[in-house]
Amino acid sequence: MKFSIMKENILDELQLLQGIVEKRNTMPILANILMKAEGTEVDLTGTDLEVGLRTHFEAQIDEPGAVTVSGKKIFEIVKSLPDGKPVTFKEDRELRMEITSGESEFKVLCLPKEDYPQVPEPKFEKKIVFPVEQFRSMIDRVFFAIAQEQRYYLNGALMVLKDKSVELVSTDGHRLSYTGKTLDDLALAKEIRVIVAKKTLSELRKYDEGQIEFDMDENNLFFRCGHRTLLSRVIESKFPNFDAVIPKDNPNVVVLPREEFSNAIRRVSLLSAERSRGIKFTLEKNRLRLFSSNPEIGEARDKLDVEYKGATIEIGFNSQYILDFLNTTEGEKIRLELKDENSAALMRPETDGDIKSLYVLMPMKI
Repeated sequence: MKFSIMKENILDELQLLQGIVEKRNTMPILANILMKAEGTEVDLTGTDLEVGLRTHFEAQIDEPGAVTVSGKKIFEIVKSLPDGKPVTFKEDRELRMEITSGESEFKVLCLPKEDYPQVPEPKFEKKIVFPVEQFRSMIDRVFFAIAQEQRYYLNGALMVLKDKSVELVSTDGHRLSYTGKTLDDLALAKEIRVIVAKKTLSELRKYDEGQIEFDMDENNLFFRCGHRTLLSRVIESKFPNFDAVIPKDNPNVVVLPREEFSNAIRRVSLLSAERSRGIKFTLEKNRLRLFSSNPEIGEARDKLDVEYKGATIEIGFNSQYILDFLNTTEGEKIRLELKDENSAALMRPETDGDIKSLYVLMPMKI
């Protein structure tokens, strides 16, 4: 195998693969990427057996072939080379990858292509397409609430595809984040429900142009954006019934200016207990008082004038959990809907834009 390409035309692809290739040494081949040169294109593939990425680009190919090489090392080498110069990749007889550019020369040990895991080939026949920018915004609104625990079905977000709409839902047991968007061009005869792994969503957040096409088979999910295809193994489990978690009858509603609310929480949380990040809210007529204390540091208080005429309520929350929602949602004002100090709270923008958001948060004792 031998091909040449400008540094700038391969560096971005190698960088994206850094988020995919296996960092641990459980299987050495998974730290490698598969390079295949054929015709006028070079294909690059990386996988950790759960998530994979396949990308391709045009290059001057002198000798077709395929081999696997360290994803980390080849990226570091190419990144270190001068800009604006061609880079030549050549496999020698001793199963090494020779990388040359100007006076720079490297030889990196390779592993045979036959040892590389087989990566499934998607068909993209379902014609399911999302606008990248809006889908990224939806991912941002659920990503922070994805769990990292042994219940692996919570280590991702539920994606629900319906006729004319897409929804994403995540929960870690303490909170639940929901977002949905109408897609007029999405025509589905049957609803699709799949759990998308956190790592897959993290990689999808890196795409910022065009559209994302979606497809799936019995074992894998596929997301294609331009010349890049992301593959993710299906998480075979049932996601919790999120509809049952969303409160339907919280009568005490307060409307809060989002920016002022965020700033007040940040100030008061400076003296909250480091572990719990707890803040106590006291909600009374047209006023919200905030309080935190830490026996080793001190205490903090603040108050906001708000639109509220309901019952007086004292309730505690993890301040970071509230900030996570406020930082990723839109709108100048936020509705906080409460039942009592022991029941789940519901937060949402007072008016929804193109993307709908709901946030369910369990209170905490302070």
